[in-house]
Amino acid sequence: MAAAMRAVEAGARLSIVMGGFRGAARSLCSQPVSVNERIENKRSAALLGGGQHRITAQHKRGKLTARERISLLLDPGSFVESDMFVEHRCADFGMAADKNKFPGDSVVTGRGRINGRLVYVFSQIMDQALTVGAPVIGLNDSGGARIQEGVESLAGYADIFLDTSYLFITGPDVVKSVTNEDVTQEELGGARTHTTMSGVAHRAFENDVDALCNLREFFNYLPLSNQDPAPVRECHDPSDRMVPELDTIVPLESTKAYNMVDIIHSVVDEREFFEIMPNYAKNIIVGFARMKGRTVGIVGNQPNVASGCLDINSSVKGARFVRFCDAFNIPLITFVDVPGFLPGTAQEYGGIIRHGAKLLYAFAEATVPKVTVITRKAYGGAYDVMSSKHLCGDTNYAWPTAEIAVMGAKGAVEIIFKGHENVEAAQAEYINKFANPFPAAVRGFVDDIIQPSSTRTRICSDLDVLASKKVFNLSALFPKSLPNKGPLLRPLYQAATLFLLEQPVPCRTEWTLERYQHIFSQSF
Repeated sequence: MAAAMRAVEAGARLSIVMGGFRGAARSLCSQPVSVNERIENKRSAALLGGGQHRITAQHKRGKLTARERISLLLDPGSFVESDMFVEHRCADFGMAADKNKFPGDSVVTGRGRINGRLVYVFSQIMDQALTVGAPVIGLNDSGGARIQEGVESLAGYADIFLDTSYLFITGPDVVKSVTNEDVTQEELGGARTHTTMSGVAHRAFENDVDALCNLREFFNYLPLSNQDPAPVRECHDPSDRMVPELDTIVPLESTKAYNMVDIIHSVVDEREFFEIMPNYAKNIIVGFARMKGRTVGIVGNQPNVASGCLDINSSVKGARFVRFCDAFNIPLITFVDVPGFLPGTAQEYGGIIRHGAKLLYAFAEATVPKVTVITRKAYGGAYDVMSSKHLCGDTNYAWPTAEIAVMGAKGAVEIIFKGHENVEAAQAEYINKFANPFPAAVRGFVDDIIQPSSTRTRICSDLDVLASKKVFNLSALFPKSLPNKGPLLRPLYQAATLFLLEQPVPCRTEWTLERYQHIFSQSF
């Protein structure tokens, strides 16, 4: 039903812009006799871009024009264009001819609204968007830099780098001339390449309409800037809704896989989850959802892929998402079922230690509300990395099926009881002692052992409490700035360091404003 409504809305927006094109074509037939008419004719030419024949050719390729894309993306009548009359200044290689000059220089920029919220549409409009604190959306269908302009064309090249069909630094012809390698556009920089192997693109869509409708949906999860709160949508899904199917979703056999996305859908509002990079590093899941109408970021291990192990790609994918959420004050909910880091020479040679640390640092540095649910395995260093209590998680829950330990029972027994006569008995003893959530709960590493069916209720309640959380990283203020500011501030730095080391809490990098003020009061 929702998809049908989006299609109807898209059709309505397209009909408006097509009507504008027809009007532009009619006005081009008249000769300008005054400045006003000259302006209007120029405006009409800009609306037609390269002309009706180019619009028709674009449609035959199954693509929309730039203005049609903008019309689909933005609310009807909200687009205000900038720099419509700009033309290139290149005179070499026949570029000075009128037939090679188009108003707007083949780029459409301006501002508009999506569901009433301000947004700027690409490209050199970025500076203005930064000034007013609004997002920038780029819709690019370009062949790259204009070769005829030489080095001048590179001045703005990095600003228009996204391509909806193919994306590469150099095309197949250049690759062939330099490396003698035969490769197609699809193989070099197609959707499959960048959404499954390189991770450069986050998602791929069937066509322009599908992409733009999804872009509007994605935009609704995000704040306008890091100074703006995330939008809150009216929620008809009760926050105290129990989810009985979660009580049996985790298999009794620890080696049997299940789909973590099913858990996410069951917990979030209206079962709506907008996954980011669903085809890249599929052993970790990241995306946006809502709890009680508020945007949240979801991170979860995927037992269906590589048993949920963390590797280089999944660590980088997760770290970038966590840092994004932290930058825009979006709470994080983490679902953990991780047996460890993926072993092997490929991972070690690729720098798994270095890349795995990125995810650890991202969670440790994040000051947004952090709620963690351990559904099954939480082994070794990978457990620490996944928003554990040791990384300052605000609320950490374990399901009865959780196993929080250094490693799995079988591997641990093979090391501890090597050469033991009764290995099975030793393994049963280890499982009884460690392969359950009680040791972690006794030590305060989890706040509670909850029934899976109550997960949604508990998370919604915690997010209500944590909505007023105000925390900042003292470590970001002190070591680099204070020691070199002279004798007046050096005692303050020393007092802060001593106070930090004396804290009994596991989190020593995140400080509330009250603690910070306490240090100042004790230092003078």
